[in-house]
Amino acid sequence: MTIAPSALQISPSVHDEVDCARNAFTTGRTKSLSWRRAQLEGLLRFIDENEEELAAAVSADLGRSAIATFMADIGPVRHEVRHTLASLPRWIKPVSVRMSTSTMPGKAWSTPEPKGVVLIMGAWNFPLLLTLQPLVSALAAGNAAVIKPSEISGATAAVLAERLSDYLDPEAVRVIVGDVEVGKQLLEIPFDHVFFTGSTTVGKLVMGACAQHLTPVTLELGGKSPVIVARDADLAVAARRIAWAKAINAGQTCTAPDYVLVEESVRPQLVDRLLEELPRAAAADTTHIVNRQHLDRLSGLLRTHGGHRSGGTVDVDKLEISPALVTDPDVDSPLMQEEIFGPILPVVSVENLAAAIEFVSSRPKPLALYLFTESQDVERQVLDQTSSGSVVVNHLLYQLLVPELPFGGVGQSGIGNYHGKHGFDTFSHQKAVLRKPSRPDLDATYPPYGRLMEKILRRSMG
Repeated sequence: MTIAPSALQISPSVHDEVDCARNAFTTGRTKSLSWRRAQLEGLLRFIDENEEELAAAVSADLGRSAIATFMADIGPVRHEVRHTLASLPRWIKPVSVRMSTSTMPGKAWSTPEPKGVVLIMGAWNFPLLLTLQPLVSALAAGNAAVIKPSEISGATAAVLAERLSDYLDPEAVRVIVGDVEVGKQLLEIPFDHVFFTGSTTVGKLVMGACAQHLTPVTLELGGKSPVIVARDADLAVAARRIAWAKAINAGQTCTAPDYVLVEESVRPQLVDRLLEELPRAAAADTTHIVNRQHLDRLSGLLRTHGGHRSGGTVDVDKLEISPALVTDPDVDSPLMQEEIFGPILPVVSVENLAAAIEFVSSRPKPLALYLFTESQDVERQVLDQTSSGSVVVNHLLYQLLVPELPFGGVGQSGIGNYHGKHGFDTFSHQKAVLRKPSRPDLDATYPPYGRLMEKILRRSMG
């Protein structure tokens, strides 16, 4: 994907879609609480009334079961909508701030206002969650929205395009289905905010395109999320939970455990337990690798890791890879440099906790970090000495289900965050307001200042 602003011709249809959303926002109707609530309630009805069709579309795209889609895509969006509906009257209220001595008398406050027309570029691996959850925040903040679902999950994108307008303001919320070229065209248009979920490589291109218009961006990217297993961890629980998280969506999850760092003294026990748990967890997940291109990429990682591999049988016809455990791979191999995004789990031995922390800190900051330990001292050490988008102790992925925890990366794993109030704030502009009375209007407050007034100003202003 290459974005060349001067060379790209934007099709009239894309322009028309964005203009429609812009015109709807210009009417001012999206700012009212009643409109925002109506959109959120409509989104809830869309999910409830079309759940079977949505699950079938996700199954066509990824082979995922209906219950897995409910747990990963539908349930979290419903919960986000309900949480937002309950909280929205409080979120939209102006917030008063104290006036300083030098600015009295008067009143000061900030008020959230919608940014305008926002672009949401969804991802294929959770094609409902990663498209509709940011939409919840955008609508709650009073924006009009243009949605570009991923073309890779085409069946799900088609349902969104065909059905969503029946439940939301059809002029203010537009769904554009298309390939990478359509995405490029959209990024040529000035939006008031762009929200992108995808790879770090494409995220850089999105940010470069937005820079042409100084459009603010939220980039929900990925990276290699590590698991640190300390010597005091409950290894049975750790192995079971790591395998469970790795199996979800066939490992095609941005917050999936990408690799494990385990202290040498407990490495053999952990490896043995993972060899038992990984096939068991994978058997409960029907998701296949999304397409042949991604399957070939994963197959390449399995050939060049330099470690010892268990599992990893590739079925090209079914787009499947059995869970693979790779012990002590070459840390400079593509397997340990690239985000895996599949059912391959490297396990790297480290001498001690300090070595694990050094390993994580020497690499780009991950979207998530997972730690298994029974020691609060170990927990504090990892929290204090590492940086990541989120940390979960003694489990994985559950941070995504707490609506008031911010979800987002840091550094190469992303810019900005959302979920709950954090999402509302992402799609809002906090407008500062100051009101001063017309009287009194003292001459002493204007220059030139006398000696006494200079003294007062120095004391009150600094």
